[in-house]
Amino acid sequence: MGLDTEDLSKSFALPTRMETFMAWGRKNSLWPMPYGTACCGIELMSVMGPKYDLARFGAEVVRFSPRQADLLLVAGTITEKMAPVIVQIYEQMLEPKYVLSMGACASSGGFYRAYHVLQGVDKILPVDVYVPGCPPTPEAVLDGVMALQKMIEDVRPRPWKERWTRPSFLAGE
Repeated sequence: MGLDTEDLSKSFALPTRMETFMAWGRKNSLWPMPYGTACCGIELMSVMGPKYDLARFGAEVVRFSPRQADLLLVAGTITEKMAPVIVQIYEQMLEPKYVLSMGACASSGGFYRAYHVLQGVDKILPVDVYVPGCPPTPEAVLDGVMALQKMIEDVRPRPWKERWTRPSFLAGE
């Protein structure tokens, strides 16, 4: 005996919009690509270890290929010479893609006020979430990932991402 649509609708719930269903899947299956330098890169390792276990938030599959990742974790000091490389990595990631800036140096240059240090990765990339600290605690990084998941789940508009273009100072590489 076959089930009719009324019986099916009582047995499980369907989202009213396809975007809601897609957002649920994206939120629970982030594939991070770590771009760790200095102290924050070391702290990022503890977030992915067994004590804090980033995998329980759906970010288990750490990828080291931009074509297989959708979350770029920028952790640590970014120098001017690294800028073209990190932009190229970002451009190689498939949509939808997200950026999490971890630590004071990645977010604002930290205490490095020198010509060779980028004063925030948001000068070259559209950052979705900033995690403060020097270095930030693993709990703060987990909070940042959960904030990103909430943003994805709510299908929030991302005007900073939509207006992003390749930085003009990288055009003549």
